[in-house]
Amino acid sequence: MAKGHRSQIKKERNEQNRETRPSAKLSYARVSVQKACFVLDAIRGKDVNTALGILAYNPRYASSLIEKLLKSAIANAENNNGMNPENLYVAECYANKGPTMKRIRPRAQGRAYRIEKRMSHITVILDER
Repeated sequence: MAKGHRSQIKKERNEQNRETRPSAKLSYARVSVQKACFVLDAIRGKDVNTALGILAYNPRYASSLIEKLLKSAIANAENNNGMNPENLYVAECYANKGPTMKRIRPRAQGRAYRIEKRMSHITVILDER
């Protein structure tokens, strides 16, 4: 049986399992997961300078959001973890499904079609080479 209060035991266990890699997360991005993944697949595994170059010239709307997110992750690595930005690469990047806004579109003969405006939660995790 472990000694200490339950909250203390949980705190110690969480400190051992804490993620040390720098990351940035964008919640409730107004872009669907499918559209965000097209851009994320292009930068996964690349070093940060190459990834920023890819995002700068990518015509998709999601690339502007992900570029801002990647710059935030680089700043986190530099300021919080003391890492050199030259050695960083995109270790993981993924988009999870967020809530969906339901809207109504009037159609012919009194019908109403549903429009679903999807959101996503985008995460970028960096690591050092």
